[in-house]
Amino acid sequence: MGHPPGKSCCMPSASRAAGDHTAQAAVPTRRASHDDDGLARLPGGSFMMGSEDPDGFATDGEGPVRAVRLQPFAIARTAVTNREFADFVRATQYVTSAERAGASFVFYLQVPEAIRGAIRRVPSGLPWWLPVQGACWQRPQGPGSHIYECLDHPVVHMSWFDAQAYCTWAGRRLPSEAQWEYAARGGLAGRRYPWGDELAPGGQARCNIWRGEFPGRPAPGWQPGTLPVTAFEPNGHGLYNMAGNVWEWCADWFTPSYHEVTAAVDPVHTEQTGRRSMRGGSFLCHVSYCNRYRVAARNSNTPDSTSSNCGFRVAAA
Repeated sequence: MGHPPGKSCCMPSASRAAGDHTAQAAVPTRRASHDDDGLARLPGGSFMMGSEDPDGFATDGEGPVRAVRLQPFAIARTAVTNREFADFVRATQYVTSAERAGASFVFYLQVPEAIRGAIRRVPSGLPWWLPVQGACWQRPQGPGSHIYECLDHPVVHMSWFDAQAYCTWAGRRLPSEAQWEYAARGGLAGRRYPWGDELAPGGQARCNIWRGEFPGRPAPGWQPGTLPVTAFEPNGHGLYNMAGNVWEWCADWFTPSYHEVTAAVDPVHTEQTGRRSMRGGSFLCHVSYCNRYRVAARNSNTPDSTSSNCGFRVAAA
């Protein structure tokens, strides 16, 4: 089933100017002292990047498929967790974009009815997103929520600036789109998902995406939200949740012409476009609306945007 070329994504954009959150004080670099640093070291080499999948979105620029060569690199086995981000904040007193703005977007079924009913303004075309005062990484659903029982879940309400600040402290960086896709494929060539072409082989879910009818009827027993970063089986590179759970920021500036204008060796799109690339999809993706949990699918947002389905994972040389 193909999709209209202009179909919007299931994550809203911030209305704040993209430069409003760059004035944060310099973040120190942490000393590296872990025996297991949580990184998978990948050999690189040549792979076929991109897709001409009829379920893709023409304006996303998923193709044409082409050969790309990468130098060896390392990438985290999981997205950054609440526990890890809390360590960073404890060490640096960093204040995130959402905290500085005083609000962030939360999917409406994650918001308590008392708070939900008091919110009148919603993003145009995305009525299921609510700008919730006080929502941030520590309070993912807004006032009254907390992360104490989900420290092993991916940190959310992350702007691209927040991800960059964490990387500076951790001595890491964000992966390029090419590195992210190579890693997500797990050694499988030309497949739709990190595990193959079938979404739920043997009827078993392999990722955390929307179950039921989007956006108003979740399947019985399923609630929209994150799962632990090690939920489900890892892919062939030992990486978890490269499809679904949370969107992950990449290093590149986004352009629909990515496959036409970037190099064939270690590509990174560095020309400013106002939007940063994102990969992987989230727990809100569904085939009927935002089928962007395929390994070649691309997405973008303004770098100051934050929401309850957006996080990141780190990479290293």
